[in-house]
Amino acid sequence: MSTLAIQGMQWGDEGKGKITDYFATKADIVVRSQGGNNAGHSIVVDGKRFACRLLPSGVFHKNTVNVIADGVTVNPTALIEEMDTLDTQGIKDIKLLISNRATILMPYHIDLDRARENALGKAKIGTTGRGIGPSYEDKASRLGLRMGDILDEDYLRERLEEVLPIKNLELSAFGARKYSVEELMAYFVPVRKRLAGLITDTSLYLDEQIAMGKKVLFEGAQGAMLCLTHGTYPYVTSSSPLATAIPLNAGLPFDMAPTICGTTKAYCTRVGAGPFPSEITGDEANAIREKGHEYGVVTKRPRRIGWLDIMELKYVKRITGVKYSALMLLDVLSAVDTIKLCVGYTLNGKAINTMPSTVKEVGQIKAQYIELPSWKEDISSCKSFDELPLNAKNYVNKIEELTGIHFALISVGPDREQTIIRKELFND
Repeated sequence: MSTLAIQGMQWGDEGKGKITDYFATKADIVVRSQGGNNAGHSIVVDGKRFACRLLPSGVFHKNTVNVIADGVTVNPTALIEEMDTLDTQGIKDIKLLISNRATILMPYHIDLDRARENALGKAKIGTTGRGIGPSYEDKASRLGLRMGDILDEDYLRERLEEVLPIKNLELSAFGARKYSVEELMAYFVPVRKRLAGLITDTSLYLDEQIAMGKKVLFEGAQGAMLCLTHGTYPYVTSSSPLATAIPLNAGLPFDMAPTICGTTKAYCTRVGAGPFPSEITGDEANAIREKGHEYGVVTKRPRRIGWLDIMELKYVKRITGVKYSALMLLDVLSAVDTIKLCVGYTLNGKAINTMPSTVKEVGQIKAQYIELPSWKEDISSCKSFDELPLNAKNYVNKIEELTGIHFALISVGPDREQTIIRKELFND
């Protein structure tokens, strides 16, 4: 298969960066098709940890072309800073293309995001405060600017003159400062100088490259349960992280839709507010958090911890059709004595077989568990499934049995080499 998509199966932070990095060694092109610099992921290369927010993970492979596609919202300043940071870390001469249709995340989007969160008080969503929501709102209301707009100074000025009076009204309503056209025109001078040569029609580029047989990897951001439509709304992101949205977000026909490789942790985590049916607290949660280094790449906030939720995985399988997945951070569960699996939900005393549509009902779910013994030993050097302890193999087999999802890869440590391959999804 020449196109493959990595999709988070939970609330983000599933370890997509590592799996993308693994497949990127086989890819000609790595594509980011949605989200913005709110979606951070960590990659460990030769024992050194790198953080990416906007740049695709193919940047760590010198011959790979990296594409920021149509559906992404781009903070130009953050992108340039990320490129410069990687340059100082030895990641140089990145091959990057940016869609001329990608939305621009403006400075006032950040101001609006933070002002709204403050105004919501206890009802706040728990955003990263990086302006993603307001940026996508402007895209939908046709007030957004796109990366291609900055190539024509006269047109850029026209768009700012149309949009800014409306945005300044919004800013004033929240007591935030206003922006002038001249201020923003000046803001784009260094941006244009640095990025203009990278901006192109990436939809056309991808169509041509796929037709030539090039191997294209689509890198997911966030997770399925943060989908604007199918997630735990309103505690979601402002785009769709589902792999089924990739043709739209990358400008490709549906018959070019990639094969999906899901990514799920061996347990669950969530950052920010919102219902979390299998959440746990106390010593077990702390042990998992510390062993798994469960702190946000972007926010540094401690992640909420939960047992693996079979019902949630089955829901995501139904809405995406995923057949294969990577199971991440299996080694972390060595830190606990007994492992629980959420295998059912009850709501108001009655069993239900799917995820409710309202967060009120999701918050009232009672998780039903089965218990399995842990293995309490280091599995980070295991190279094959057969080398895993019996209890670890039983745990993996039970998840596959309950979900119908086959684990093509199993991660037993942070390094690229600490990955057990059971089925190759991106053939040479």
